[in-house]
Amino acid sequence: MSAVPIIDIAPYVHGDAADKASVAAAVDDACRDIGFLVIAGHGVPDDIVAAMYESAAEYFALPYWEKMRLKMPPDRYRGYTPYGAETLALSLDEATPPDIKESFSIGPFGHAADVYHFGDQGYRYFAPNMWPQLPDHMQATWQAYYGEMNRLAGALMRIFALALGMPEPWFDDKIDRHITNFSAIHYPAQSEPPSDAQLRAGAHTDYGSLTIVQTNTDVGGLEVQDKNGTWSLVPIVPGTFVVNLGDLMAEWTNDRWVSTMHRVANPPRDRAGQAKTSLLFFHQPNYDAVVECVPTCSGPDNPPRYTKTTSGEHVTAKINKHREL
Repeated sequence: MSAVPIIDIAPYVHGDAADKASVAAAVDDACRDIGFLVIAGHGVPDDIVAAMYESAAEYFALPYWEKMRLKMPPDRYRGYTPYGAETLALSLDEATPPDIKESFSIGPFGHAADVYHFGDQGYRYFAPNMWPQLPDHMQATWQAYYGEMNRLAGALMRIFALALGMPEPWFDDKIDRHITNFSAIHYPAQSEPPSDAQLRAGAHTDYGSLTIVQTNTDVGGLEVQDKNGTWSLVPIVPGTFVVNLGDLMAEWTNDRWVSTMHRVANPPRDRAGQAKTSLLFFHQPNYDAVVECVPTCSGPDNPPRYTKTTSGEHVTAKINKHREL
């Protein structure tokens, strides 16, 4: 397994067909090899990222009781998740102590008030977001960041289609009403050593099509596991985002592409006083998008390995395993 590659996607955005094909080929190599890539040339304004970190810092500094006013309810993924409420390793049936983190999550907004979004199937995925009174402008800041991630994810899915030998718009009608959750996650300073096997985020794979990650330090950082079981730090490069594949994309591509185990490590004890914040856009296709083998990913000697499912069924089963309700 190679190191996580850095790929400039600006030639895809601004270039010709040859430029697009070159970017797609590099993405295909990364997705086959490690399922992680670092992207430059994404076009996300620096001030929007900075504003998100500022807003997240103000929110997580609020008193515990104030944050608990908007504790995440059991029937949707919106609001505040306190320390000890999630154990990501449980999604892979690995029993470990709870993860050392807290988070606040939002989902899609501005959608039509119709049966698709608020009927029996859709209501849990399009539930209204929960906004605290403080900090000021939190809603506007988070929605602006979500909008930028939505744009970037759409571009990445088009690159993915080309990388898989499919027409560029092949995923478009599968993500035009996506159910993506965005979470700001705060990993606190660790004044006391954690319990045995306890991490900031336990070893897991992500669930959906792709995850776009922005983080403010590599102290106690994101680590990826290679095929030999060795853990290595994912590089933090200023002005870039980390992108990793989820289980849904691995199944969609018949394991041509990999959803790789990763974790968030604890900081070394000599730097345990350093907290960490990460911004994660968990891109998830439309809840009724049918997920079955991409036509270019199977053949007579490589039949489809997974049964047909939908995006909503897949992600709901995964989330319910890691939440401590």
